[in-house]
Amino acid sequence: MAYYHVEDIKTTLHKVKTPTLLFWNRLEGRPRAHNFDKAMRAEVRDAMWMITKQWQMGEYIGDDAGSPVNARLHISSSEIQTYKAADHHEQAYESFVPMEVKAEQKKIPFARFNDKAGLDIRLQMGKYWQGLLQKNSLAYKKEFTEKFPFELPAKTRETDYIYAHQEVWKTYAAISGRAMDGYSFYESLVAGTNSGDAISAVDPDKTTLNDLGVQFVDWYKSIYYQPEDENSDAWLPSRLEYQFDITATAEKEEKLLSAEEYYHGRLDWYSFDIERKRVADNGVVKNKFTESFVPSQIEFDGMPNTRWWKFEDSKTSFGDVKPSTTDIGKLLLIEFGLVYANDWFMVPYTLPIGSLANVEGLTVTNNFGETVWIKATEEEGVAGQPWSMFKMKSKEQDNTVFLAPAAIKVQESEVLEEIALVRDEMANMVWGIEKTLTLLTGRGDKATEASLRIKKYHEDIVKLNSMPLSLPYAAPVYYDAMTEVPEQWIPFVPVHVPGSNREVQLQRASMLRIIEGDTHAPVKIKPDTSILREGLDRLPQEAYFLHEEEVPRSGVRVSQSFQRTRWVNGETFVWLGMSKKTGRGEGSSGLAFDQ
Repeated sequence: MAYYHVEDIKTTLHKVKTPTLLFWNRLEGRPRAHNFDKAMRAEVRDAMWMITKQWQMGEYIGDDAGSPVNARLHISSSEIQTYKAADHHEQAYESFVPMEVKAEQKKIPFARFNDKAGLDIRLQMGKYWQGLLQKNSLAYKKEFTEKFPFELPAKTRETDYIYAHQEVWKTYAAISGRAMDGYSFYESLVAGTNSGDAISAVDPDKTTLNDLGVQFVDWYKSIYYQPEDENSDAWLPSRLEYQFDITATAEKEEKLLSAEEYYHGRLDWYSFDIERKRVADNGVVKNKFTESFVPSQIEFDGMPNTRWWKFEDSKTSFGDVKPSTTDIGKLLLIEFGLVYANDWFMVPYTLPIGSLANVEGLTVTNNFGETVWIKATEEEGVAGQPWSMFKMKSKEQDNTVFLAPAAIKVQESEVLEEIALVRDEMANMVWGIEKTLTLLTGRGDKATEASLRIKKYHEDIVKLNSMPLSLPYAAPVYYDAMTEVPEQWIPFVPVHVPGSNREVQLQRASMLRIIEGDTHAPVKIKPDTSILREGLDRLPQEAYFLHEEEVPRSGVRVSQSFQRTRWVNGETFVWLGMSKKTGRGEGSSGLAFDQ
């Protein structure tokens, strides 16, 4: 048998340089009897019914087209190699981590108002460490509790975040001097202090404690997936969204996938834009696949049978779909399912998770012996009106299929923090309204009730320490310099972008807490949620700027909660993630001056 080496298969098929002679044996059922007549008749009681159904299915339309009986496919693919969060440094991609976990991870806030936050996790870590000591028969529980304690601060106006909330105060009072702060111990280990040196233990306990300290650090990192530091995640506070890039380089070609506006919590191929460019060869070879196969038709629930009539299952009933005139998506789905159901064929090919694949070539042979070179629909379509599926946005034509390493199912905790950004046209400004905040205990609470408790806490202290007025304040008409605004409403004022006289951005500002009879200077009200506290818990404190276009007239709602998923290898991931949704329109704070 002679083999022919074809340099350009596309041109060869077009010019029919190599004629072929093919024949196909007919596949048919074999009855058990020797008489084939009855088996070939396919008898029905009503022949007109069968003719009508054949007419409905379009079997009398002569297209002079053959059915595909054989195909040959060539696919090349490359895998993700690097990951880059926002404008941070590039790092090697971890294939064993789901993409949502890698992109959405945020540092758990353990400090607020220069005090300890996240008491629930701190207690969890301390309890685990003391369990390790007990398991290894080490009697150092008291020493570690005294070295890393919880201390209830004095009751002052500066500690309103503790004493204004009864739940927080009770928790602090219960653990103060009795429980161990596991996170403070973890910080000392990460900073380089051995657990044995922390309490000045002696050998052989010192060696055992040092080994347990390493085990403790590994345990915490396996429980909560977090970035290395709070400045290395992909969340952009000025944009209220995630931004990150991934690359796959192989054989002098680099594919750059950019997710510039990811915030909806579900990550897949449609979240990326792709760019291909030529680079230096790094020695990585693409995965290549060439195989012949028999194409099989796509089947889905509810599709009409293409040949003999039968009742479809009830899982999908296109007859029950009642779209309106504006439901273009539903109309296209029904048309695809009822009209073009038998025009689609499936190419079976298994790809590894996280790969980017391209169909380099596809030939199809029909039952007439004709071999056809299949091109992408965009190349065959009308100029200026490309049509494609599962295609990422690109500046030029690119048919890369990205099998994103996305989590199959993600469980979400109760919302720990939630804020709403609204435009107030009457006050001509933007407000950041705290809806849900996280108390120091780690539990979420209604921000409205929490702010009222804090305000009452200060009013009670002022009322207790203030002197009564000599004359009662009972004027029928009085002047009010400014109306009050709820304390959980944080103002954002427009400021000029440095170097521009026209472009503006929104800067977080503060309202004053003014209490009648207060002898102290008014204090600026700071937000309680970590979403709006951006930069306040750092040393030195930083201003928070927000791009004006990120707050449309409809407003936005941003929430934070713990997420949990299980990966393909069975490993469980827990991380702290953010999400953004459309708001509920404009709002009014009631702020007015000179009333």
